[in-house]
Amino acid sequence: MTAPQRLTDRKRDAIIQAAIAEFRANGFDITSMDKIAATAGVSKRTVYNHFPSKEELFAEILNQLWARVTAEPETPYRSDRPLREQLRLHLMAKMQMLGDDNFLNLARVAIAATIHSPERAQNMVARMGEREEGLTVWIRAAQADGRLKAVDPGFAAQQVQGLLKSFAFWPQVSMGLPGLSAEMQGTVVESALDMFLACYQLQ
Repeated sequence: MTAPQRLTDRKRDAIIQAAIAEFRANGFDITSMDKIAATAGVSKRTVYNHFPSKEELFAEILNQLWARVTAEPETPYRSDRPLREQLRLHLMAKMQMLGDDNFLNLARVAIAATIHSPERAQNMVARMGEREEGLTVWIRAAQADGRLKAVDPGFAAQQVQGLLKSFAFWPQVSMGLPGLSAEMQGTVVESALDMFLACYQLQ
């Protein structure tokens, strides 16, 4: 990669970070491309070279959020390992993502903007629905192996992840509370494991 390309990439990243900051502070409708350019330290022309419109810039923020949500490491089901041990890996990976400051910033922007204009997020939500999460796949495999009760795998996955988000996502996004300590993260994960396995594990 040449130096000019790296500079272009740095400017693009600066524009995206500036847009996130401005959308968070002022909302989508009030934020102008001029203000984003000023915050990023680039010319307005440079902003438009990367993003022809504010809508496209916002779409890129949603795309980055979608990419983070779906980039969880693959943890395939194993019939020779305890369920709790395997499920803990899934939940700890999810907990790490929920605690990432950049992810939380992206989520705040997306949620704030889509409350006022839900159609902006419909494309991202549709795309997210097309790709089944690794945890859903894992639950289905454990059911096929006769180790979990019959329940819709997507429902069960959303349910157990909701237990994490009630401590490690919504309070931070909606009320600006600090992220959980490592000890509290472990406590929340172990509690979620207790509840999930008590409900769905076949003895």
